[in-house]
Amino acid sequence: MNRTLPLNPRRQFLGVATSAMASLGVVAVAIPFVKSMSPSERARAAGGPVEVDLATVAPGTLTTVEWRGRPVWVLHRTPDMLAALGKHDGDLADPGSSENQQPFYAHNATRSVRPEFFVATAVCTHLGCIPGFRPDVAPADLGPNWPGGFYCPCHGSRFDLAGRVYRNVPAPRNLEVPPYSFVGNTLHIGVEPNTANT
Repeated sequence: MNRTLPLNPRRQFLGVATSAMASLGVVAVAIPFVKSMSPSERARAAGGPVEVDLATVAPGTLTTVEWRGRPVWVLHRTPDMLAALGKHDGDLADPGSSENQQPFYAHNATRSVRPEFFVATAVCTHLGCIPGFRPDVAPADLGPNWPGGFYCPCHGSRFDLAGRVYRNVPAPRNLEVPPYSFVGNTLHIGVEPNTANT
C-alpha cells in the first residue's frame, strides 16, 4: 500500500533555494559568454562608416579621416586636376586600374563615383608608409613631367591624382579605394552606394 508522505517544509525550502541558486549561476555564467560573442563598442566604432561633409573640402584641397584604423583621403579635384589625369598614362604602371584596388563603381578613368571627389586609403602599397600630397605641378625634386599627385618619402613611390602608381617605383599597385557612397553633399566611407543616391 502506497502512502504519500507529506513533504518536510524545511526540505521543500532547501529544494526550491537550491534550484533558484543553480538558475542564477547559469545566468551569471551565460551573460559574459553571450556578451563576448558580440563586438565591443570600440570594435563597432572602428569598423563603422565615417561621414564627411563635402562642403568643408574646398576645391584643390585634401582632407584626411580615419576609417577602420587607417587614414583615408578625400581630395576635391579641380577641373585642371581632372584635365591632367589623362595626359601621363604612358608613365603609369596600371593606367587602366586592371588590378582590383577599387570597387567596381570606381573602376573608371578618375577612379571615383563623382569625378571631382577622389577617395583613397592613404597607405602606400609598397610598405605601408603614408604618402604626402604634392598637388604642385612639376616641382624641382619630382621632375619636369610631374602633374601633381602623391609622393611617398619612404622609398620614392609616386602616384597621380587618381592614386595610380607610376612605373619604376617600389610600389607595385595603385592606391586602394575603399567602399563609399554619397547622400546629397555627405560622403559615407564604408558604405556601398545606392545608385539612386549617387
